[in-house]
Amino acid sequence: MTNTSNKDPLDKLAAAYDKMLQEVHEATESAKENALPGLKEYLDDAREKLIELGELSREEAEKVAGYVERDMKDAANYLLETGEQLSAWWRFDVQQVENRMLEMFTSVADQTKLELAKLAQRANKSSLYHTGEVTGPGSLLCIQCGKEMHFKKTGHIPPCSGCKGTEFQRAIQ
Repeated sequence: MTNTSNKDPLDKLAAAYDKMLQEVHEATESAKENALPGLKEYLDDAREKLIELGELSREEAEKVAGYVERDMKDAANYLLETGEQLSAWWRFDVQQVENRMLEMFTSVADQTKLELAKLAQRANKSSLYHTGEVTGPGSLLCIQCGKEMHFKKTGHIPPCSGCKGTEFQRAIQ
């Protein structure tokens, strides 16, 4: 069991986001040639694995899984609606993203395009992001004032530095 009791709770959830994304990436990598269940099931498996390893409580794992799923749905919507590359969704040079994070996120997005299309159809077009939640790399716009926040790695969403707003949406070029 990994000792996470001394970690800052915010850092713990951000690290768990990356780990959960890694688990989903590994599952999709191993399933390339097989017709295995979709992304949602991979995410459920990753969530349960982190709980079993004692790295997260069930409540924390549910939160993190929700964040990963939200970001994947948002990416799916973007890919389906625009046909653009994920770098445009992130809205900054992909070289600024940690290489491993970029590889995992892109791999999951590429290998599960059909599953993402299904998720995107069910997803609300304007997914809201809230202060205190975890998000992966990309840019978010404040709903109240339109100020843009850039995330070059997984992290917690702070209140808007412009107006202290707490609701955001993915910024798309």
